[in-house]
Amino acid sequence: MTDIPANATGAADAIRIGTMVKCNIADPAAYVREILPHGFESIEPFFWQTLGGKDIPRLAGELREAIGDADVTMSTLGMFGNPLEETDTDRQTLEGWKTLIDNAHLFGAHTIAGFTGRVRGKPIEASLPRFREVWSELSRRAADKGVRLAFENCSMEGNWATGDWNIAHNPDAWELIFNEVPEDNLGLEWEPCHQMVYLIDPMPQIRKWAPKFFHVHGKDATIRWEVIREHGVFGKVPFVFMRTPGFGDSNWTDVISELRLAGYTGSIDIEGWHDPVYRDALEMTGQVAGLNYLKRCRGGAEFVANPAGARALA
Repeated sequence: MTDIPANATGAADAIRIGTMVKCNIADPAAYVREILPHGFESIEPFFWQTLGGKDIPRLAGELREAIGDADVTMSTLGMFGNPLEETDTDRQTLEGWKTLIDNAHLFGAHTIAGFTGRVRGKPIEASLPRFREVWSELSRRAADKGVRLAFENCSMEGNWATGDWNIAHNPDAWELIFNEVPEDNLGLEWEPCHQMVYLIDPMPQIRKWAPKFFHVHGKDATIRWEVIREHGVFGKVPFVFMRTPGFGDSNWTDVISELRLAGYTGSIDIEGWHDPVYRDALEMTGQVAGLNYLKRCRGGAEFVANPAGARALA
């Protein structure tokens, strides 16, 4: 019999299935109270570019109160913007990272996620000195608080030669950035979608890079191969759509199996608002369908304990 790693056979909820929650809106706690009855097991509160004047300790208390006695975690917080540049908004993004690091414990969070930032309009290599300066300091600040920092693997329509937001969207770039700042508390907020946009097979990445996966987003993609054959990539006709899990090309049973074999025990939080079909009035319909799909791919909604005899043979 082939040996299976011990950490690959944990309880069903060792990987929780949840969703992201926008915190730039007026009342995130009210939103959380409304969606939790659908069965989400975790939430990732996140901000776009700035904290929007939010009192972060107060927000943490409001979200904890909204969750109440429900078995729902907030293990990861999001801060998405460009902390490497120097506009007023960029500086607010950087300060937002610092504030969330300092207050992560109030949410029960141990990971802050977002973009690396980028020196705008330059090749990836041009951002490395500024990346080293900013993220060396942030990683030390986070380590002092017992917090990990994770970079989402989203190109934000950039590429190797140019872009506005993020350099951590390509495995070759991951090699560069983790060589620049080789700290154990720097990792990735990974999802298969953003690799599929590059026509990269995401499955081998799990096997190679899973030790750096601090958080996983539930987002998929549909690749339109007939468009690629006729129009190519990045032409007039879209060749790929971002999708809610269950509506895209990925087999999430395989994804979750590989994550478990690699020892991943965090959450998979659905990143909505991208699916071209399940959006607007159908947004939560799609998210709940994705939630239930991912639970099935995980092995079900509930952990089923082995009988006593079977446990003795484990």
